[in-house]
Amino acid sequence: MQITNDDLNDLQRAKHVLENPSLAAKITSLFGSPIEKGFELLPDKWTEVVSDATRRALETALDLALLTLDKDGRGQAQNIWHKLAVAVSGGTGGALGIAGLIVELPVSAGIMLRSIADIARAEGEQLNLPEVKLACIEVFALGGRSSSDDASESGYFAVRAALAKAVSEAAAFIAERGLAKEGAPAIARLISQLAERFGVTVSEKAAAQAVPAIGAVGGALINLVFIDHFQDMARGHFIVRRLERKYDAATVKAAYVALPNK
Repeated sequence: MQITNDDLNDLQRAKHVLENPSLAAKITSLFGSPIEKGFELLPDKWTEVVSDATRRALETALDLALLTLDKDGRGQAQNIWHKLAVAVSGGTGGALGIAGLIVELPVSAGIMLRSIADIARAEGEQLNLPEVKLACIEVFALGGRSSSDDASESGYFAVRAALAKAVSEAAAFIAERGLAKEGAPAIARLISQLAERFGVTVSEKAAAQAVPAIGAVGGALINLVFIDHFQDMARGHFIVRRLERKYDAATVKAAYVALPNK
């Protein structure tokens, strides 16, 4: 089936955000100094803090996805309300500096998950399905480059391919056993793969919050940029999935690859 011009325009919009995430550039633009300076100010054990916060955030998001995503009402995505909520969360964390990250990030991730789910629903997804719940969680891996990525294969479809087996196994486990996810190897593998990529963007957020006297206002602004980034990733991701349902995955991927990266 030939993809219509309107759908090609949507796909071009999706490709633009998915292939040009640039969270670090947005943070740098916000504060007027390279984010690398923030990395230099982080304490010696900051990687442990980020790793712990990242895993807690993903576990919180997964719990919310499994327990509550299909209980929401219908309608358009309410992005502005989620941005206000995450700004409040970031303001609290910003006042505490890098130490506040481990407390604040799971809260922010939960709010962002609700926003991601709103966007998914607006693009026609059925949130009661396990694979759709996991597609929402998958958004946290988009825009974050893994250290094992091939430089020539770091795009959106490469990330989906890298996660495909873990997502499929986790969806099968959840469909069979429901919420009994504790100790499940399939869930642990998925969290581990997501954390490797989500941790990249969390590290950039941590570096920004490490700037002296960033304070509550700065923390709120960083979180606004943070949620805006993942709202963009979600919008692109679920546009692609909507088109895959309308046409087929191979047709959509071929059209995506053929479109200019602009």
